[in-house]
Amino acid sequence: MTDNQGPAHKKDMTRRRVILAGGAVFAAAGVGAGVVATASADEETSAAAKGGQGEACYRLTSETTEGPYYIDADRIRKDITEDKEGIPLTLRLKVIDSDTCKPLKRAAVDIWHCDALGIYSGYESMSQGGPGGGTPPSGAPTDMPTDAPTGTPTGTPPSGGPGGGGHSEPTDDERYLRGTQLTDQHGYVEFTTVFPGWYQGRAVHIHTKVHVGGKMTDAGYEGGHTCHTGQFFFAESAVLDSAKEEPYASSTTTRTTLTEDTIYDRSGVTGGLLKLSYRRGRMARGVTGSITMGVDPDETHDGTDL
Repeated sequence: MTDNQGPAHKKDMTRRRVILAGGAVFAAAGVGAGVVATASADEETSAAAKGGQGEACYRLTSETTEGPYYIDADRIRKDITEDKEGIPLTLRLKVIDSDTCKPLKRAAVDIWHCDALGIYSGYESMSQGGPGGGTPPSGAPTDMPTDAPTGTPTGTPPSGGPGGGGHSEPTDDERYLRGTQLTDQHGYVEFTTVFPGWYQGRAVHIHTKVHVGGKMTDAGYEGGHTCHTGQFFFAESAVLDSAKEEPYASSTTTRTTLTEDTIYDRSGVTGGLLKLSYRRGRMARGVTGSITMGVDPDETHDGTDL
């Protein structure tokens, strides 16, 4: 996709934020006895609902880094699972204009995330045994130098660690757990995927981008600009429940909690915390996650400068 600078007439309204609607937006199916519904904390409502929608809007400063594993959208699809194992996750998203709270129609929404063992498609060789998961090496190295190094180091240290910026070029052609959809006339998209796992240095999360002003082509969504780059997060209780199920239970990677994560701003729903619903003791049967993103379609936030 091509990121173009948006019009300047709304620069005075720039807010590095996302507006999130409350529980009225999505009613989790089957909520009742025996259903776990995670709550979002520290929600701050605006003075009044906007746009006559009856939706309460919440402030959010959640423009985040793109991260090193983004691949430009080329898979327009709802089901991004392919053959990956894991707890089924239905991700229901709504996109609204942050100024009017009206739905954004035909906005392209990207999501991408790691699999149940912390591995990203397109970067499998970088994920194995490193920040992406796998089993760390054991034992002491046998080829340690005996002489102390001399001289002054040169060059630039690598960037784009587990949670930071610095794009890395893909190392393979896999594209599981990645996809793009256009919002409908009410601003909705829904993805079928699996509950993400974890990898060294990051809490469980899903990346997202929202693009506007482009068009569909045979190669995917092209043109326009990226008006939002963010991440979705999962309640710690739900992550602990997922860790009881396979293949998550077999992960040997040290887990970073939500409060330890360096990207999540600890503001609950205003920081991208998903509303989750699943049957108690039967999480393996599936989880529903939902959130409403409000973006300024005239701004450009591609996540590469954070």
